[in-house]
Amino acid sequence: MKKNIPDNIVYSENEGYNASFLPYSTSVGAPIIKVDDVAAWKGRGVRNVNKEFENKFQELKLEYDKLMEEFQWNEIIYNAKFSFEPVIGEIYHLYSHEKGHNFLSLIPPHEWNKEHLGTFHLNSDKKWVKID
Repeated sequence: MKKNIPDNIVYSENEGYNASFLPYSTSVGAPIIKVDDVAAWKGRGVRNVNKEFENKFQELKLEYDKLMEEFQWNEIIYNAKFSFEPVIGEIYHLYSHEKGHNFLSLIPPHEWNKEHLGTFHLNSDKKWVKID
Protein backbone atom coordinates (compact mmCIF):
# COMPACT_ATOMS: atom_id res chain seq x y z
CA MET A 1 0.00 0.00 0.00
CA LYS A 2 1.48 3.26 -1.15
CA LYS A 3 1.21 6.31 1.06
CA ASN A 4 0.56 9.53 -0.88
CA ILE A 5 0.64 11.86 2.12
CA PRO A 6 3.90 13.10 3.72
CA ASP A 7 4.73 11.96 7.30
CA ASN A 8 4.26 15.43 8.80
CA ILE A 9 0.58 15.56 7.76
CA VAL A 10 -1.97 13.97 10.09
CA TYR A 11 -4.39 12.03 7.98
CA SER A 12 -6.48 8.95 8.67
CA GLU A 13 -8.48 6.90 6.18
CA ASN A 14 -11.43 6.88 8.59
CA GLU A 15 -11.15 10.40 10.06
CA GLY A 16 -9.54 12.38 7.28
CA TYR A 17 -7.55 15.49 8.28
CA ASN A 18 -8.27 15.51 12.01
CA ALA A 19 -5.20 17.20 13.53
CA SER A 20 -7.26 19.93 15.23
CA PHE A 21 -9.36 17.32 17.08
CA LEU A 22 -6.47 15.37 18.57
CA PRO A 23 -5.52 15.94 22.23
CA TYR A 24 -1.80 16.18 21.35
CA SER A 25 0.33 18.30 19.04
CA THR A 26 0.80 17.10 15.47
CA SER A 27 3.07 19.64 13.84
CA VAL A 28 6.86 19.71 13.90
CA GLY A 29 6.87 23.20 15.45
CA ALA A 30 4.60 22.25 18.35
CA PRO A 31 5.99 21.94 21.87
CA ILE A 32 7.27 18.48 22.75
CA ILE A 33 5.13 16.11 24.74
CA LYS A 34 6.91 15.66 28.04
CA VAL A 35 5.94 12.95 30.49
CA ASP A 36 5.97 14.18 34.07
CA ASP A 37 8.46 12.55 36.39
CA VAL A 38 6.23 11.10 39.07
CA ALA A 39 8.99 9.11 40.77
CA ALA A 40 9.97 12.10 42.92
CA TRP A 41 6.32 12.72 43.80
CA LYS A 42 5.86 9.06 44.71
CA GLY A 43 9.02 9.11 46.82
CA ARG A 44 7.83 12.15 48.79
CA GLY A 45 4.41 10.57 49.21
CA VAL A 46 5.88 7.31 50.49
CA ARG A 47 8.11 9.17 52.96
CA ASN A 48 5.21 11.28 54.23
CA VAL A 49 2.90 8.30 54.63
CA ASN A 50 5.59 6.25 56.36
CA LYS A 51 6.24 9.13 58.76
CA GLU A 52 2.52 9.36 59.52
CA PHE A 53 2.33 5.61 60.15
CA GLU A 54 5.40 5.79 62.39
CA ASN A 55 3.88 8.63 64.42
CA LYS A 56 0.59 6.77 64.79
CA PHE A 57 2.47 3.62 65.83
CA GLN A 58 4.37 5.59 68.49
CA GLU A 59 1.08 7.06 69.79
CA LEU A 60 -0.45 3.58 69.98
CA LYS A 61 2.67 2.22 71.68
CA LEU A 62 2.54 4.96 74.32
CA GLU A 63 -1.16 4.31 74.86
CA TYR A 64 -0.47 0.57 75.18
CA ASP A 65 2.33 1.19 77.70
CA LYS A 66 0.02 3.42 79.74
CA LEU A 67 -2.73 0.80 79.62
CA MET A 68 -0.32 -1.93 80.73
CA GLU A 69 0.89 0.22 83.65
CA GLU A 70 -2.73 0.80 84.74
CA PHE A 71 -3.41 -2.93 84.44
CA GLN A 72 -0.37 -3.80 86.55
CA TRP A 73 -1.30 -1.31 89.31
CA ASN A 74 -4.87 -2.63 89.36
CA GLU A 75 -3.60 -6.20 89.61
CA ILE A 76 -1.30 -5.25 92.50
CA ILE A 77 -4.08 -3.44 94.38
CA TYR A 78 -6.70 -6.13 93.85
CA ASN A 79 -4.19 -8.72 95.11
CA ALA A 80 -3.26 -6.54 98.12
CA LYS A 81 -4.69 -7.17 101.57
CA PHE A 82 -7.39 -4.88 102.93
CA SER A 83 -10.20 -5.54 105.36
CA PHE A 84 -12.70 -2.92 104.22
CA GLU A 85 -14.84 -2.27 101.18
CA PRO A 86 -13.30 0.63 99.21
CA VAL A 87 -15.63 3.54 98.46
CA ILE A 88 -15.73 4.98 94.95
CA GLY A 89 -13.99 8.35 94.76
CA GLU A 90 -12.05 7.99 98.02
CA ILE A 91 -8.27 8.20 98.18
CA TYR A 92 -6.31 5.16 99.35
CA HIS A 93 -2.63 4.45 99.86
CA LEU A 94 -0.79 1.29 98.92
CA TYR A 95 1.99 0.11 101.21
CA SER A 96 4.47 -2.73 101.23
CA HIS A 97 4.63 -4.91 104.35
CA GLU A 98 7.84 -6.36 105.80
CA LYS A 99 6.50 -9.88 105.18
CA GLY A 100 6.47 -9.28 101.42
CA HIS A 101 2.81 -8.58 100.77
CA ASN A 102 1.10 -5.29 99.92
CA PHE A 103 -1.81 -3.73 101.75
CA LEU A 104 -4.22 -0.85 101.17
CA SER A 105 -4.91 1.79 103.79
CA LEU A 106 -6.65 5.13 104.37
CA ILE A 107 -3.68 6.45 106.37
CA PRO A 108 -1.57 8.88 104.32
CA PRO A 109 2.19 8.30 104.05
CA HIS A 110 3.19 11.38 106.08
CA GLU A 111 1.35 9.98 109.14
CA TRP A 112 2.90 6.53 109.01
CA ASN A 113 6.38 5.08 108.71
CA LYS A 114 5.71 2.36 106.13
CA GLU A 115 7.05 1.88 102.58
CA HIS A 116 4.58 3.82 100.42
CA LEU A 117 4.08 2.42 96.88
CA GLY A 118 1.48 4.88 95.60
CA THR A 119 -1.70 6.85 96.16
CA PHE A 120 -4.83 5.80 94.30
CA HIS A 121 -8.52 6.50 94.03
CA LEU A 122 -11.26 4.13 92.92
CA ASN A 123 -13.33 5.35 89.98
CA SER A 124 -16.90 4.37 89.10
CA ASP A 125 -15.67 1.55 86.82
CA LYS A 126 -13.95 -0.06 89.85
CA LYS A 127 -10.60 0.82 88.32
CA TRP A 128 -7.81 2.08 90.53
CA VAL A 129 -6.27 5.30 89.19
CA LYS A 130 -2.80 6.31 90.37
CA ILE A 131 -2.70 9.87 91.68
CA ASP A 132 1.04 10.26 92.25
